[in-house]
This record gives sequence, structure tokens and C-alpha cells, in this order.
Amino acid sequence: MATERDNPYSNFNFLVDLGTGDTASVKAGFQEVSGLNTEITMAEYRNGNEPVNRVRKISGMYKVGDVTLKRGLIGALDLYEWIDQVRNGDQGAARSVTIQLRDEAGANTVMTWRLTNARPMRYTAPTFNAKGGSDVAIEELVLSCEDMAIE
Repeated sequence: MATERDNPYSNFNFLVDLGTGDTASVKAGFQEVSGLNTEITMAEYRNGNEPVNRVRKISGMYKVGDVTLKRGLIGALDLYEWIDQVRNGDQGAARSVTIQLRDEAGANTVMTWRLTNARPMRYTAPTFNAKGGSDVAIEELVLSCEDMAIE
């Protein structure tokens, strides 16, 4: 449930569940989540005998954006196994993914985004650079979903 307050919440404390029920494991310890959005298309319509010279805008279908998850390279294969399910056409591979924003103490969930029928659509391996040497290897996973609800 969303919790209102005067000051905005910090964006650094969140939990992601990839449909497994596991938010505590480092195997799903994401550093960044982006792309949580929805867009409603508008249809423009005007009768020929309208008294005003403008169109009416009527709400149409909506779509949900692709969600990008970035994490440190940990060496677990659980994400790749899910990608492999989708690549092989497994119709049961769609999952309900939840993203929970936590308060500063990490004790309470202040808002939850629920992604319905999410599937991985792009996986990007980390960039390797022998010259730099101090950067963290980051994997990127992009999820496509059919719907998003905010709780």
C-alpha cells in the first residue's frame, strides 16, 4: 500500500522479486530499476458539425514500458535459466514480478509495482575492460510485461 508523507522517499532502498518469492537473496540483488511507466494512447475525433474548431481526445488502449534491471555480476545462472525458458518457447515462463520501494530504515514497504506476465526480452552481459580494472561488471536484464499495477 502506498504511504503518503511530506518529504519524498529515497530511491536507493528497494526489493525485486522475479516471481520466485525471493527478495532477500543476492542472486536477485539489483542495483538499478528503470522504465516503470505506462502510456495511454489518445484517439482524436471530431464531428463535422461540431460548434468548436478542435478535436476531442478519447482515451484508447494503454501499454506498459519495458523495465530494465541492472545488477552486479554474481555468477548465478537463475536469470539465464529464465531467459532460456523464454527462448525455447515455454508458455509458462511468464512471471509476476514485484518491485517494492522501502523506507529509509528498510522496515516498511511504501509502494509496490506489480508487473503482470513479465518475460525477459534482452540480456546484456557486462562490459569487460582490462585497462580500467576498477569498474564493477554490470549485467542488464530488460523485461517485457503486459500490465503494471501500483499498490
